[in-house]
Amino acid sequence: MKKINVTELVLRDGHQCHIATRLRTEDMIPICPMLDNLGFWSIEAWGGATFDACVRYLKEDPWERLSRLRKALPNSQIQMLLRGQNLLGYRHYSDDVVEMFVKKSADNGVDIFRIFDALNDIRNLEVSIKSVKKYKKHAEGTISYTTSPVHSLEYFVSLGKKLEELGCDSIAVKDMAGLLTPQDTKELVSSLVKNTSLPIHMHCHATSGLASINLITAVEAGAKIIDTCNSSYSEGASHPSTESIIVALEGMGYKTSIDLSKIDEITDYLKENRKKYWQFESNFTNLDPKVLINQVPGGMISNLSNQLKDQGALDKMNEVLKEIPEVRKDLGYPPLVTPTSQIVGTQAALNVITGERYKTITTEVKNYFLGQYGMAPGKLNNDIKKKAIGDQKEITSRPADKLKPEMVNLKAKSESFAKSEEDILTYAMFPDVATTFLQERNAGSLEPEVLLNEDDEKHKGDHYAPNEFNITLHGETYHINLTGSGDPSDSERPFYVSVDGISEEVLVETLDEVLVSKPSSSSGGETENKKLSGVGVDGSRPKPTHDGCVATAMPGKIVDIKIGVGDKVKAGDSIIVIEAMKMENEIQAAISGTVIVINISKGDEVSPNETLLEIQP
Repeated sequence: MKKINVTELVLRDGHQCHIATRLRTEDMIPICPMLDNLGFWSIEAWGGATFDACVRYLKEDPWERLSRLRKALPNSQIQMLLRGQNLLGYRHYSDDVVEMFVKKSADNGVDIFRIFDALNDIRNLEVSIKSVKKYKKHAEGTISYTTSPVHSLEYFVSLGKKLEELGCDSIAVKDMAGLLTPQDTKELVSSLVKNTSLPIHMHCHATSGLASINLITAVEAGAKIIDTCNSSYSEGASHPSTESIIVALEGMGYKTSIDLSKIDEITDYLKENRKKYWQFESNFTNLDPKVLINQVPGGMISNLSNQLKDQGALDKMNEVLKEIPEVRKDLGYPPLVTPTSQIVGTQAALNVITGERYKTITTEVKNYFLGQYGMAPGKLNNDIKKKAIGDQKEITSRPADKLKPEMVNLKAKSESFAKSEEDILTYAMFPDVATTFLQERNAGSLEPEVLLNEDDEKHKGDHYAPNEFNITLHGETYHINLTGSGDPSDSERPFYVSVDGISEEVLVETLDEVLVSKPSSSSGGETENKKLSGVGVDGSRPKPTHDGCVATAMPGKIVDIKIGVGDKVKAGDSIIVIEAMKMENEIQAAISGTVIVINISKGDEVSPNETLLEIQP
């Protein structure tokens, strides 16, 4: 009887897909002894969005979570998801940071590292894989599956061969959007088995409804390991149910060595426990077969829907859906997974809203054309590339080759609050969020999100429904708050969307509320300073009136201001850094001149149609 190994995802991908990664460590520990004795090949319990969610929302030390899980799962292999050179952040890190992160992850309990890159650029996986092997852990090289004219069977098999050459111990096929069909699964797995000597591990999100069939087909084609999720958090944007797949496989004559009767207690506990997280449930994490036709997952559609609604352009949704494949084509058909999904979707929306393709080009798209994310799978649109980056020369080498070692500098910047190498790495992932988290932790003043009682109908109906919800995009779930707004001088104004804690406060002020709550003209120095800076007494910023008025295309949070009043800048200079859609984006000067007004401070929430600073030609 052939043995099939099973990885249980409920402690990571399951709750990430259904409750925005909010499952707390205290709710994981009680079932760990039961999970530990079931005989799973591995238990995925760390990485992905869990690190971010721990620091940003749950106010838990992610390293402490890993250590606690390690102690609670002594007989299990703990698995994590790692974004290659991006680690668990949203930019490339220097090689010394990558190696240190892998080392500390291994030290604290990770046995299996599933390593992927958004572009399937093998160069972005090299250092991670090498580091995992150095510390004698299991390196699982990952193929991010997608469909396009350049993503052929031969392409994916070639990736598999390269992963084997890099020394990987297994190959994962990551179908993050649920695009695989049974026939494609059969051909892909069979070809990988034939052309490599490594075990094939199948990871299929259930969004399209085909994942269960694909897992069975993959096993028949030679896959040795499959991913499933306990039924308490399975199906929809998550994965096929562990219980159902085990029954199916054993009925076909395969052996899993997992006792179904021992799973029931885990399932009952998690189903009951899940109720306390009701405020993070979403209507956008269910079955959505349309993904097979338009290749845009339901979560991505819901995100775009809210952005368009904010702009008063919801009637343009069909145009945006048509534009997404065109932008993806212009960018050389990247797989739509973090962060390329955000890059493509946002640019497509801007193309439609502005009424002109690439009239406004995001910083991410510019960096993409510069090669800062890696090598595009297909040919880039040279006309758009020229418009985005002009005569700037793109990177053709491995992007991280351009990065100097960072650990010494990171240690110096965080020395006042970092108590360990793990703390320094936490700071490296999310500098602003981590600084606050670590300072509050050291002071003993951490305050996690409040979980509301599920019977609190007032909160259910009045508060959370309109302004706080989840979306799932390619298997990764993000928590959304309505935050920021249009021009504060308007009595009625649209709302914008913040993602995963960019704003913790929902701003619902009307003009009357602003006038009541903000300082009056007799408030003294602060009011005078706002007038001098160009910010109104009520906290409003003026609308842009000429090319020297610098604005943002997306709402977000000011991370850095690189210039001061009186500084001279050149067109194209990076002058502001804004955090939006989980990434730090640079805003450049549109013209050359002198900075005469700055209307923002670090940490401010800003919205489109506001003058952040003004440049005089």
